[in-house]
Amino acid sequence: MEIGIVLIILAIFVVAILYSSVGHGGASGYLAVMALLAVAPEITRPTALLLNVFVATIGTIQFYRAGYFSWRIFLPFAITSIPFAFVGGMIALPTTAYKIVLGVVLVLAAIRLAWNLRSEAEIKEPNIVIALVIGAVIGLLSGLVGVGGGIFLTPILLLMNWSETKTAAGVSAMFILVNSVSGLAGNYSQVVSLPSNVWIWIGAAVVGGVIGSTLGAKRFDSLTLRRVLALVLLFAGVKLMLV
Repeated sequence: MEIGIVLIILAIFVVAILYSSVGHGGASGYLAVMALLAVAPEITRPTALLLNVFVATIGTIQFYRAGYFSWRIFLPFAITSIPFAFVGGMIALPTTAYKIVLGVVLVLAAIRLAWNLRSEAEIKEPNIVIALVIGAVIGLLSGLVGVGGGIFLTPILLLMNWSETKTAAGVSAMFILVNSVSGLAGNYSQVVSLPSNVWIWIGAAVVGGVIGSTLGAKRFDSLTLRRVLALVLLFAGVKLMLV
């Protein structure tokens, strides 16, 4: 097995652990890994979404069973994000434009990972209209770039005091799942042409997702490790925008 393939598998495993510990599928991390290892853009988006589906499914189950989920928070965002993620998945940006957009997303994801957001104020219900608009914007970006959108939804939920930390993680996990499925449906033509070794990547992501989401739903705090990963995302994002 080539060293590049081994590095991708190990990186996906580690990314899945760290992201799933906070309810995320890890797409921005997978995209960063593939960008750094020069994986073709037409492969990176559907692969990241596919890995997201498996990891986010595990995270959704773990956080839901632990009691960290709210349909009242989830639904207003998901109603608009799902169709817009499908539309985004159908859009194929020129390679240069895609790299710039992806680079910006990775930099934002790096900031999110390095920032230990916690909701300490009184929790209030989300504004329905604002939630619908936010869901649509995140959904479109999710399908367009190949992320699930949780990296954006979680900080919004916490900054607006719409959810406490663990529930935000659980809501984000299912949000990522539905957006990833919708984005894949819109990007189906590229999904069917993925390389056969993608199943090895999925296996690494699943194992990492089980470990991370189990720890995250209980007591694990991976802030230091997530900040290290944030540096990787920052480097990959800047590299994409400059090259």
